[in-house]
Amino acid sequence: MKTAGLIGGMSWESTATYYTLINQGVNAALGKNHSAKILMHSFDFQEIEELQYAGDWTALKERILDAGARLKHAGADFAVLCTNTMHKVVGSFENEVGIPLIHIADAVGESARNRRLESVGLLGTIFTMEQNFYKDVLESRHHLKVIVPKKSDREVINTVIYEELVKGIVRERSRIEYMRIMDELLDQGVQAIVLGCTEIGLLIKEYKAPLLDSTILHADKVVLEMLNGR
Repeated sequence: MKTAGLIGGMSWESTATYYTLINQGVNAALGKNHSAKILMHSFDFQEIEELQYAGDWTALKERILDAGARLKHAGADFAVLCTNTMHKVVGSFENEVGIPLIHIADAVGESARNRRLESVGLLGTIFTMEQNFYKDVLESRHHLKVIVPKKSDREVINTVIYEELVKGIVRERSRIEYMRIMDELLDQGVQAIVLGCTEIGLLIKEYKAPLLDSTILHADKVVLEMLNGR
């Protein structure tokens, strides 16, 4: 079994979900009392959030590369960035760190392609929805049409993420708002909804259209990589 290096704490709520899903996946595949070989670097999310809103992506990139280098030095065979938004800074990760990175948008895109989907609605942080680093992967690598909510709804989604979900707070009124926004995306012709923030799965468990939960799909891809060649 390969050793996965998780870069987490963004937030710890979703990182805990990764840890659980990956261990469950390994045990389901191998049986007995097998569990996953995992190393983890976990950030203080408040520091990350402040740099995000300050627009200091250079500092954020340096932190992610440093975490990757530490995990490689500790023995990780590949890296897993347990967040969607911070994939904005991983373009040079593999070259600079020297180990593979399992990209979360590839996990989502591969699942969409396997389902023969052509268009998806994307929910995530303001950064993920409004910038191109994530959408470009889905569009250019996986040939998907990506639609995001209108600006006022993007703000609602982002506020719920940063003020509630990263703290483990799940409110019914927020679920209702998310469902309304998802319904509007369906009205625009999308075939599925991408939960493009690793905390959204805490709030949205099921829906009338297919859900592409980035956390679950990413964790599944990590398990496959861990067991590849076993």
